[in-house]
Amino acid sequence: MMPDEFRSPIKHHLVLHRIDPEQGIRRFYSLMIERDLFGVVRLVCHWGRVGTRGQEAVTEFTTEQEAAEALEALARLKRRRGFLDL
Repeated sequence: MMPDEFRSPIKHHLVLHRIDPEQGIRRFYSLMIERDLFGVVRLVCHWGRVGTRGQEAVTEFTTEQEAAEALEALARLKRRRGFLDL
C-alpha cells in the first residue's frame, strides 16, 4: 500500500473570487499545491479576470509544509484585498 502523501498529486486547492459589479471587478485567484512527476512540491498560482485564461506562476518548495505556509500567506493577503472563498 502507498503512503498517503503519494495517493493524490493534488494536496491543497483553494479558489478565491472578487466580484463587484459597481466597480466592474470580476476576478479569480486559484492556489494549488501539487507534486510533479519527479516528486517536487509546487505551488501553482492562477489568477485573472473571470472569463479569461488569466496568468499562472509556479513556485517550487522543498517540503509540503513550506508550500502550505506560502499558500496560506497568499490567501490571507487576497482576503484582506476583498477576495472571498468560492
